[in-house]
Amino acid sequence: MSQKSKRIGFAGLRPHLKDGMSILFGGFLGTGTPAGIIREILDSGVKDLTIIGNDSGFPDIGVGILIVARRVKKLIASHIGTNPETGRQMIAGELDVELVPQGTLAEQIRCGGSGLGGVLTATGVGTIVEKGKTKLTFDGVEYIVERPLRADLSIVKAYQADESGNLVYQRAARNFNPLVALAGDFVVAEADAIVPVGELDPDFVMTPGVVVDALILTEDK
Repeated sequence: MSQKSKRIGFAGLRPHLKDGMSILFGGFLGTGTPAGIIREILDSGVKDLTIIGNDSGFPDIGVGILIVARRVKKLIASHIGTNPETGRQMIAGELDVELVPQGTLAEQIRCGGSGLGGVLTATGVGTIVEKGKTKLTFDGVEYIVERPLRADLSIVKAYQADESGNLVYQRAARNFNPLVALAGDFVVAEADAIVPVGELDPDFVMTPGVVVDALILTEDK
Protein backbone atom coordinates (compact mmCIF):
# COMPACT_ATOMS: atom_id res chain seq x y z
CA MET A 1 0.00 0.00 0.00
CA SER A 2 1.27 3.44 -0.89
CA GLN A 3 2.56 5.61 1.95
CA LYS A 4 1.89 8.80 -0.03
CA SER A 5 -0.47 11.33 1.52
CA LYS A 6 -3.83 11.69 -0.21
CA ARG A 7 -4.83 14.81 1.69
CA ILE A 8 -6.48 17.72 -0.07
CA GLY A 9 -8.44 20.73 1.16
CA PHE A 10 -12.10 21.32 0.41
CA ALA A 11 -11.08 23.50 -2.53
CA GLY A 12 -9.25 20.51 -3.96
CA LEU A 13 -12.58 18.82 -4.50
CA ARG A 14 -13.76 21.40 -7.05
CA PRO A 15 -11.98 19.88 -10.11
CA HIS A 16 -13.88 16.64 -9.52
CA LEU A 17 -17.33 18.27 -9.51
CA LYS A 18 -19.39 18.80 -12.66
CA ASP A 19 -23.00 19.35 -13.67
CA GLY A 20 -24.99 16.18 -14.22
CA MET A 21 -22.65 13.91 -12.29
CA SER A 22 -23.71 11.02 -10.03
CA ILE A 23 -22.74 10.97 -6.35
CA LEU A 24 -22.94 8.11 -3.85
CA PHE A 25 -23.05 9.31 -0.26
CA GLY A 26 -22.69 7.59 3.10
CA GLY A 27 -24.91 8.31 6.05
CA PHE A 28 -28.20 7.54 7.75
CA LEU A 29 -30.44 10.55 8.49
CA GLY A 30 -27.34 12.71 8.28
CA THR A 31 -25.29 10.61 10.71
CA GLY A 32 -22.16 9.55 8.88
CA THR A 33 -22.75 11.94 5.99
CA PRO A 34 -19.74 14.22 5.23
CA ALA A 35 -21.25 17.63 6.02
CA GLY A 36 -18.22 19.62 4.90
CA ILE A 37 -18.10 17.92 1.51
CA ILE A 38 -21.85 18.41 1.04
CA ARG A 39 -21.43 22.11 1.80
CA GLU A 40 -18.56 22.35 -0.70
CA ILE A 41 -20.72 20.69 -3.37
CA LEU A 42 -23.47 23.22 -2.64
CA ASP A 43 -21.09 26.17 -2.74
CA SER A 44 -19.53 24.97 -6.01
CA GLY A 45 -22.81 25.60 -7.84
CA VAL A 46 -22.97 22.23 -9.61
CA LYS A 47 -26.47 21.15 -10.58
CA ASP A 48 -28.54 18.38 -12.20
CA LEU A 49 -27.00 15.85 -9.84
CA THR A 50 -28.04 12.23 -9.37
CA ILE A 51 -27.44 11.33 -5.73
CA ILE A 52 -27.60 7.82 -4.30
CA GLY A 53 -27.80 6.92 -0.62
CA ASN A 54 -30.00 5.71 2.18
CA ASP A 55 -32.21 8.79 2.56
CA SER A 56 -32.53 12.48 1.75
CA GLY A 57 -31.63 13.70 5.23
CA PHE A 58 -33.43 16.71 6.64
CA PRO A 59 -33.95 20.11 4.97
CA ASP A 60 -30.89 21.48 6.78
CA ILE A 61 -28.92 18.28 7.46
CA GLY A 62 -27.08 15.91 5.14
CA VAL A 63 -27.87 15.91 1.42
CA GLY A 64 -31.13 17.68 2.19
CA ILE A 65 -29.46 21.04 1.64
CA LEU A 66 -28.72 20.06 -1.97
CA ILE A 67 -32.35 19.13 -2.54
CA VAL A 68 -33.66 22.34 -0.96
CA ALA A 69 -31.29 24.31 -3.23
CA ARG A 70 -32.65 22.40 -6.26
CA ARG A 71 -29.27 21.01 -7.26
CA VAL A 72 -30.55 17.43 -7.51
CA LYS A 73 -32.20 16.02 -10.62
CA LYS A 74 -32.62 12.45 -9.39
CA LEU A 75 -32.54 10.77 -6.01
CA ILE A 76 -32.15 7.02 -5.45
CA ALA A 77 -32.86 6.23 -1.80
CA SER A 78 -34.75 3.96 0.57
CA HIS A 79 -36.90 6.66 2.19
CA ILE A 80 -37.57 10.40 2.11
CA GLY A 81 -39.92 10.92 5.06
CA THR A 82 -37.61 13.13 7.11
CA ASN A 83 -37.28 15.75 4.38
CA PRO A 84 -40.67 17.25 3.40
CA GLU A 85 -39.06 19.20 0.55
CA THR A 86 -38.07 15.96 -1.17
CA GLY A 87 -41.67 14.78 -1.19
CA ARG A 88 -42.95 18.18 -2.33
CA GLN A 89 -40.56 18.30 -5.29
CA MET A 90 -41.35 14.69 -6.18
CA ILE A 91 -45.12 15.27 -6.21
CA ALA A 92 -44.65 18.46 -8.23
CA GLY A 93 -42.60 16.60 -10.83
CA GLU A 94 -39.51 18.68 -10.06
CA LEU A 95 -37.42 15.79 -8.73
CA ASP A 96 -37.14 12.21 -10.00
CA VAL A 97 -37.22 9.92 -6.95
CA GLU A 98 -36.54 6.19 -7.16
CA LEU A 99 -37.42 4.47 -3.90
CA VAL A 100 -35.57 1.21 -3.25
CA PRO A 101 -36.00 -1.21 -0.31
CA GLN A 102 -33.15 -0.51 2.09
CA GLY A 103 -31.56 -3.96 1.99
CA THR A 104 -31.81 -4.05 -1.79
CA LEU A 105 -30.15 -0.65 -2.03
CA ALA A 106 -27.26 -1.81 0.16
CA GLU A 107 -26.81 -4.92 -1.98
CA GLN A 108 -26.91 -2.93 -5.23
CA ILE A 109 -24.12 -0.68 -3.95
CA ARG A 110 -22.17 -3.70 -2.73
CA CYS A 111 -22.50 -5.29 -6.17
CA GLY A 112 -21.31 -2.08 -7.80
CA GLY A 113 -18.24 -2.07 -5.61
CA SER A 114 -17.53 -5.77 -6.07
CA GLY A 115 -17.80 -5.96 -9.83
CA LEU A 116 -20.90 -8.15 -9.75
CA GLY A 117 -23.65 -8.04 -12.36
CA GLY A 118 -26.49 -7.72 -9.89
CA VAL A 119 -28.35 -9.37 -7.04
CA LEU A 120 -31.40 -11.62 -6.95
CA THR A 121 -34.03 -10.64 -4.40
CA ALA A 122 -37.61 -11.65 -3.69
CA THR A 123 -38.24 -8.28 -2.06
CA GLY A 124 -40.68 -6.32 -4.21
CA VAL A 125 -41.98 -9.24 -6.29
CA GLY A 126 -45.61 -8.59 -7.13
CA THR A 127 -45.32 -4.85 -6.41
CA ILE A 128 -44.47 -1.73 -8.39
CA VAL A 129 -40.82 -2.38 -7.51
CA GLU A 130 -40.60 -5.10 -10.18
CA LYS A 131 -41.86 -2.89 -13.02
CA GLY A 132 -39.51 -2.96 -16.01
CA LYS A 133 -37.06 -5.34 -14.33
CA THR A 134 -35.92 -8.84 -15.24
CA LYS A 135 -37.36 -11.66 -13.14
CA LEU A 136 -35.97 -15.17 -12.71
CA THR A 137 -37.44 -18.23 -11.04
CA PHE A 138 -35.44 -20.77 -9.06
CA ASP A 139 -36.97 -23.71 -7.19
CA GLY A 140 -40.39 -22.20 -7.68
CA VAL A 141 -39.45 -18.83 -6.16
CA GLU A 142 -39.54 -15.62 -8.23
CA TYR A 143 -36.71 -13.14 -7.90
CA ILE A 144 -36.12 -9.64 -9.23
CA VAL A 145 -32.72 -8.99 -10.79
CA GLU A 146 -31.50 -5.73 -9.25
CA ARG A 147 -28.58 -4.18 -11.12
CA PRO A 148 -25.45 -2.79 -9.43
CA LEU A 149 -25.14 0.86 -8.50
CA ARG A 150 -21.99 2.93 -9.02
CA ALA A 151 -21.34 6.66 -9.26
CA ASP A 152 -18.86 9.18 -10.63
CA LEU A 153 -18.04 10.26 -7.08
CA SER A 154 -18.36 8.59 -3.68
CA ILE A 155 -18.27 10.72 -0.53
CA VAL A 156 -17.90 9.22 2.93
CA LYS A 157 -17.40 10.40 6.50
CA ALA A 158 -14.73 8.78 8.70
CA TYR A 159 -13.87 9.19 12.36
CA GLN A 160 -10.16 8.71 11.70
CA ALA A 161 -7.96 8.28 8.64
CA ASP A 162 -4.25 7.88 8.08
CA GLU A 163 -2.31 9.65 5.36
CA SER A 164 -2.68 6.63 3.04
CA GLY A 165 -6.47 6.78 3.24
CA ASN A 166 -7.20 3.88 5.58
CA LEU A 167 -10.48 4.71 7.33
CA VAL A 168 -12.01 4.05 10.74
CA TYR A 169 -15.68 4.83 11.34
CA GLN A 170 -17.36 5.62 14.64
CA ARG A 171 -20.09 3.26 15.84
CA ALA A 172 -23.41 3.73 14.00
CA ALA A 173 -21.89 6.43 11.79
CA ARG A 174 -20.33 3.55 9.88
CA ASN A 175 -23.70 2.60 8.25
CA PHE A 176 -23.50 2.78 4.42
CA ASN A 177 -20.02 4.31 4.30
CA PRO A 178 -17.91 1.16 3.74
CA LEU A 179 -20.16 0.10 0.85
CA VAL A 180 -20.22 3.58 -0.70
CA ALA A 181 -16.41 3.79 -0.53
CA LEU A 182 -16.14 0.80 -2.86
CA ALA A 183 -18.53 1.94 -5.57
CA GLY A 184 -17.30 5.32 -6.78
CA ASP A 185 -15.01 6.12 -9.69
CA PHE A 186 -13.41 8.76 -7.43
CA VAL A 187 -13.66 8.36 -3.66
CA VAL A 188 -13.27 11.22 -1.18
CA ALA A 189 -13.35 10.78 2.59
CA GLU A 190 -13.89 13.56 5.11
CA ALA A 191 -12.28 12.63 8.43
CA ASP A 192 -12.36 14.18 11.90
CA ALA A 193 -8.68 13.32 12.31
CA ILE A 194 -5.87 12.38 9.91
CA VAL A 195 -2.91 10.62 11.51
CA PRO A 196 0.46 9.35 10.23
CA VAL A 197 0.61 5.89 8.68
CA GLY A 198 1.05 3.25 11.38
CA GLU A 199 -0.98 4.98 14.09
CA LEU A 200 -4.27 3.24 13.33
CA ASP A 201 -4.93 -0.20 14.77
CA PRO A 202 -5.27 -2.39 11.64
CA ASP A 203 -8.11 -4.32 13.33
CA PHE A 204 -10.19 -1.11 13.37
CA VAL A 205 -9.66 -0.19 9.70
CA MET A 206 -12.93 -0.77 7.82
CA THR A 207 -12.06 0.83 4.47
CA PRO A 208 -8.58 0.23 3.00
CA GLY A 209 -6.68 3.21 1.67
CA VAL A 210 -6.24 1.57 -1.72
CA VAL A 211 -9.85 2.50 -2.63
CA VAL A 212 -9.70 6.08 -1.27
CA ASP A 213 -8.48 8.72 -3.72
CA ALA A 214 -8.51 11.81 -1.49
CA LEU A 215 -8.83 12.86 2.15
CA ILE A 216 -10.21 16.06 3.63
CA LEU A 217 -9.85 17.05 7.28
CA THR A 218 -13.21 18.16 8.67
CA GLU A 219 -11.91 21.49 9.94
CA ASP A 220 -9.82 22.36 6.86
CA LYS A 221 -11.10 25.52 5.16
